[in-house]
Amino acid sequence: MLLQRLLEYADRGSDDSPSMYKLTPIRYEAQLDEDGNLLGMVTLSSGVERGRDRGKPMLVPARERSGTAPKPILLADTLEYALGIGRPEKAPVYHQAFVDLLRACLEATGEGDLRTILRFLEQPVEERPGVPTDLEAGAVTFSVAGRWPVDTPSVRAFWAAAADRSAGGVTGAQTQCMVCGEHKPVVDRFPIKIKGVLGTQGSGAALVTANSNAFNSYGLAEAYLAPTCARCAERIGTSLNRLIADPANRIYLSPLTYVFWTREKTDYQWGVMLTQPDSGQVAALLGAAYGGRQAASRLDTNAFYCVALAGNSGRIAVRDWIDTTVSEAQTNLARYFALQQIVDRAGVVERYFGVRALAGATVRDSRKDNPSPGVPRALMRVALQGGPLPDALLAQAIRRVQAGQGVSHAQAALIKMVLAGAIDDPQRLEDFMVKLDESNRDPAYLCGRLLAVLDDIQRAALGQRNATIIDRFFGSASTAPISVFGRLVRGAQPHLAKLRRDRPGTYAALDTRMTGIIGDIGTFPRTLTLRQQGLFVLGYYHQRAADTKARIERAAARRAAGALVDDVELLDDELEG
Repeated sequence: MLLQRLLEYADRGSDDSPSMYKLTPIRYEAQLDEDGNLLGMVTLSSGVERGRDRGKPMLVPARERSGTAPKPILLADTLEYALGIGRPEKAPVYHQAFVDLLRACLEATGEGDLRTILRFLEQPVEERPGVPTDLEAGAVTFSVAGRWPVDTPSVRAFWAAAADRSAGGVTGAQTQCMVCGEHKPVVDRFPIKIKGVLGTQGSGAALVTANSNAFNSYGLAEAYLAPTCARCAERIGTSLNRLIADPANRIYLSPLTYVFWTREKTDYQWGVMLTQPDSGQVAALLGAAYGGRQAASRLDTNAFYCVALAGNSGRIAVRDWIDTTVSEAQTNLARYFALQQIVDRAGVVERYFGVRALAGATVRDSRKDNPSPGVPRALMRVALQGGPLPDALLAQAIRRVQAGQGVSHAQAALIKMVLAGAIDDPQRLEDFMVKLDESNRDPAYLCGRLLAVLDDIQRAALGQRNATIIDRFFGSASTAPISVFGRLVRGAQPHLAKLRRDRPGTYAALDTRMTGIIGDIGTFPRTLTLRQQGLFVLGYYHQRAADTKARIERAAARRAAGALVDDVELLDDELEG
């Protein structure tokens, strides 16, 4: 299915390059006159890139080479092949193969310019006048009296026909191409390597290959397990390379490379929405999906495809494949953003997270550490195909929260996404655990709220400290509440006494809140399940966000009234991150 969809993309594209031709950096032009005399070796340039000038990109014949057998490229090849300059043990053999291929092309096409080039090349290498001996490595092509034989239609046709017989290792045996359905010779190696996939070599990797018995199917080795003709294989490889090269059609989520496209052209910015979503665009998407236009959007039948590729040196593995419609993908993407709706640490909803940011919530430092491979894969599947997130992501997020002794906005969003994954009703999802819910009587949620209040009491009484109860007790409180909350509540009494003496208004508010939550809990749970731990984290996060929002609003009101505000009262550390 993937190969057929890539061929459809090739049909849709504007690439009309000849068969088995591709843009290749050409470093040298060997200029010949009508008699085959070398007029000069002209250095071609497109500028220095990464400290090296590889030459001018030109549409020339192309093929992939592997193994030790000579595999010349017609009229445009390395110094060893084209001119016989290089390693003494390799250059003569490679050059002879290049000359033999050129002679075969002459016999098939009768092009006079090829005879001129042969006249020059049939001279002994050491007797060719005007060829410098200190040429740097690079590709060479030939011109005759200002003409480029490589562009001749008959030469292009010869190379296309040769591709069906030999390019990529075609044996000549005919079978049905699994992509186009025609009976043709099929390749044993795809002629175009795929570049830009994480984990692969810089020269590219094979999309279809089997090089050991463990990978063979019904005795079919190499690319025969997916029989494809040379033309289809070339166009598939070219299409995939073009998609990967365009940031609008691919994103990197280590160790996977995601590539997506549509059957018909669309201007929708999938890559941006999946990695750096804009709150305004997300709001528009949510409005379209949940504002009455969803049914109409389902009439859109434009297909949407997404493939996840993993590289292993010279090979590529397909880790995931999504085949749906644009409207379904947009609806699922809207649900992905609705799932993660939660107030930030200042108590307002103003940010949405791309897949990379949410995956980073499961590791210590998202700038240095890569998440488990299953994390971005699960997030991408939910974003484009819907469904719930696995509890494994909840476990990783909670473990990271407990280790870090605090909750970031992204961690809270990811935890909420897992807990809300089974909700299908958009209206219920819109209100589910977005902010503090004082009507929620779940003991785990209340325990999280209580821990936030107890921390507020300590900080209100003692100010900022190097080690707080959050640093010391968050992990145990979120897993076995009964083991710590009795001690924490008793430890809060001296702090409350201090506040009653020095700040009676603060004392009254915090004491009332603490006793109210304790009364709703009743008996502290002995242990919490994984999902209950998630509720605990959200209870703690919601309470802190609501308290911070209230402080900011009170400070703003006092500033508006002309009063001075003590920065300590704002607890600015809560707004970091």
